[in-house]
Amino acid sequence: MIGVAVLGTGFGQKVHIPAFQAHHKTEIVAIYDRDIHKAKAIAATYHIPHASDNLTEILALLEVQAVSISTPPFLHYQMAKQVLQAGKHILLEKPITLNANKAKELYLLAKNQGLIAAVDFEFRFVPAWQLFSQLLSSNSVGNLRLIKIDWLGSSRADISRPWNWFSSQEKGGGALGSLGSHAFDYINWLFGSVNRLNANLSTAIPARTNPETGELKLVDTDDNCLLTLELANGIPCQVSISTVVHANRPHWLEVYGDKGTLVLGSYNQEDYIHGFRVWGSQPGEPLQEMEIPQHLLFPQSYNDGRICAFLRVVDQWVKGIETKQETTPSLYEGVYSQLLMDLSHKSNQSKTWVDVPSLESFLAEITQL
Repeated sequence: MIGVAVLGTGFGQKVHIPAFQAHHKTEIVAIYDRDIHKAKAIAATYHIPHASDNLTEILALLEVQAVSISTPPFLHYQMAKQVLQAGKHILLEKPITLNANKAKELYLLAKNQGLIAAVDFEFRFVPAWQLFSQLLSSNSVGNLRLIKIDWLGSSRADISRPWNWFSSQEKGGGALGSLGSHAFDYINWLFGSVNRLNANLSTAIPARTNPETGELKLVDTDDNCLLTLELANGIPCQVSISTVVHANRPHWLEVYGDKGTLVLGSYNQEDYIHGFRVWGSQPGEPLQEMEIPQHLLFPQSYNDGRICAFLRVVDQWVKGIETKQETTPSLYEGVYSQLLMDLSHKSNQSKTWVDVPSLESFLAEITQL
């Protein structure tokens, strides 16, 4: 069994804890929260032996071999660096840091330490997405001509939702970091690297109530992201992301080629993992739904689909720790996602197209963004 410490009790409690307790090769031995009373309460609820508000104390535990981090993004870099310096394997939520240079530092640190560092890019492990990937790899649509992606959610559509870290750019908030980080990873996975990009980021709800004072506080993060990408082979990719709209098709990918069309989409408003289906057609024919092969389906379903997908991420991570071989998705993919986010902010500020360097060249040089 691999002893795991869980840092963060929001997403950590909803997804990380049940997944690690369900996996046959992981055991949660410690829980961290900045509120020691909350940490102890969660430890008692889930029968976790150690609870602490001190990361150094947790990392000193011999039974802690690996650490998962699901705290807000502005805490990721310092925590991850401390974990890696302590010689522990790491599983990190996205966005992994606040900028690509810090992400690169973590990647190189993990590599030099010989540690397995995974990132929770869970769409790679969703059955319908895996079928979609296989169909693309088999050239079922021929030469790609256009890619369209809509990811439209309502999680922050309510103007009465209070101000929190998500409303602060310096804390890593915003739709680009939350959803765009995933989108950039699966674009790279499904279609390859990006040659250049153009981004328009906007804020539909410019102020929210400060829960501490009851007064309005400015929001300086994006809740709408319109992205145009030119992939390395010249294929145009249009991406629309929002966290403040009510859409009946919350997550939809459309791929158009010279031999046919592929569509991946979900109507599920509540669960961003469950509900995905795949359709395909040849020119002039109507779309037909494709059956997802049995071997791709989740072996066990949970009401919260995020647990199903995260379990597969954990499984990859565990195999990497056991074999001492870097797995995918790792910090390598995390750096690329962060690089594209940084360049999106740069494009938005300059109102121009921005060229994207290759990941290898970025890792080899100190890049100022």
